Amino acid sequence: MRYLTFALAKGRLAEQTMELLEAVGITCMEMKEKTRKLIFVNEEQKLKFFLAKASDVPTYVEYGVADIGVVGKDTLLEEKRNLYEVLNLGFGTCKMAVAGPTSMKEKLKQGHSLQVATKYPAIATDYFYHKKQQTVEIIKLNGSVELAPIVGLSDVIVDIVETGKTLKENGLTVLEEITPISARMVVNRVSMKIEHERIKTLIDEIRQQL
Repeated sequence: MRYLTFALAKGRLAEQTMELLEAVGITCMEMKEKTRKLIFVNEEQKLKFFLAKASDVPTYVEYGVADIGVVGKDTLLEEKRNLYEVLNLGFGTCKMAVAGPTSMKEKLKQGHSLQVATKYPAIATDYFYHKKQQTVEIIKLNGSVELAPIVGLSDVIVDIVETGKTLKENGLTVLEEITPISARMVVNRVSMKIEHERIKTLIDEIRQQL
């Protein structure tokens, strides 16, 4: 029997995923130890787990290095990889939104040409160009995008919003909601064929747990 390999987004998402897997009888004691290891194995159940940067998880799954991945919907929308999205796991919930000073609400509504700062250029492009048919200039940033409208780099931002507290503290507010976000389980297309029974059983068990 070959190993079934999971790629998990490092941090809270990986912890919540392991809690869910434990509830359906899948464990990995190695992952509970303080270690710098990146790959963890459950020999008995023929399972492997590795932790990766969230944005890399869809790549590992698409290329078949991992059979299954768990990552946020935001990453899937941004990366646009060729995968099966099989389950909405319901945790890690937040929303992708357009945010900025309240003075921008009317300009946004009227379809003005705006500058948009974001870590998610693909999501922003899809929203403004395809859904709204609005011309914007998209500025890619890697750090705190809330800074961009404050210092005058952009009119608005596209970012993930959980509580909205950071926005509020910086004088910004949600102007438009783009899409809800939560953790999703994805499967490699070839793995779904060659390990169909094992993967389908796992999906069914998790679905019941949810």
